[in-house]
Amino acid sequence: MKTSRIKSKRLLNAAQIKVILERFAREMTKTYGNLDQIVFIGIRTRGPYVAKRLAEFIKKRHGKEIPVGEMDITLYRDDLNALLPGGTIDHTRIPFDIANKIVVLFDDVLNTGRTVRAAVDHLIDLGRPRMIHLAVMIDRGGRELPIAANYVGKKISLAASGNVQVRLKEIDKTDEVVFQ
Repeated sequence: MKTSRIKSKRLLNAAQIKVILERFAREMTKTYGNLDQIVFIGIRTRGPYVAKRLAEFIKKRHGKEIPVGEMDITLYRDDLNALLPGGTIDHTRIPFDIANKIVVLFDDVLNTGRTVRAAVDHLIDLGRPRMIHLAVMIDRGGRELPIAANYVGKKISLAASGNVQVRLKEIDKTDEVVFQ
């Protein structure tokens, strides 16, 4: 019996990911000006690492410290009962007030929009931001909700059955984006 393996194709390498983060930093400093009212919140699992990298880049280039938080949207998912019948996990760590701040949410891949919807619901429960923007490494299309990213690393069209993986050195020991 012959087994077939689906071959992965690299969409982005480490250098390209760095270029995207540099572009995000330029665009955000232009859009938000002095950055005093900005906070970054990464959606688990890879979003917090993207947010931290961008905050570090902005600090080195512009001398501005951007607060960074981490959000676990598990309890806000619309399919929670299927995933977690007990519903007791929450690893959200946002050690600052979001009221009247411009919150930039970070996620690795934007697909249906349901993760972002859950993140916005969670944010609203924590306070009332002045504005919420979204930054994603990959926008793969396939929206089920009317949600769009303000900052997109790369936009691709991929069949619903396709799989995109953002791999980051902090978790995966390498920086790359691949799809199958």
